[in-house]
Amino acid sequence: MALKGSCLCGGVRYEIDRLDGPVSHCHCHTCRKAHASAFVTTAGVERAHFRWTAGEELLRSFESSSGKQRHFCSGCGTHLVAERAGQAVLILRVATLDDDPAARPSFHIWTRHDVPWLAEEDEAPRYPEWQPGR
Repeated sequence: MALKGSCLCGGVRYEIDRLDGPVSHCHCHTCRKAHASAFVTTAGVERAHFRWTAGEELLRSFESSSGKQRHFCSGCGTHLVAERAGQAVLILRVATLDDDPAARPSFHIWTRHDVPWLAEEDEAPRYPEWQPGR
């Protein structure tokens, strides 16, 4: 059964047959900037196992490093996949999946790019929803 994914506004949608690589967290400088986040969770998907199902005309691309194209929705800005021409595997942004891929992150990469304020095991309080009083 195919896994479905989409952008924030729902204008761009896709399906994958399966994840073809492990799920990992990338901490590199370009992922942090592209996603405005401390790291991004990715997994490899073979091109043959990926298909756009709606909104392909809304996609825009940005070459973030030599030969690497990041594809995002022009309506809401959601970054969906990245690719290098000639490679068989796309780099899927796992958080854009609407279905649970039943795989969990196995490792972190590019941690030498970590920011000083990122603390994986910090003591900051955790709340199931909003913090009390908000």
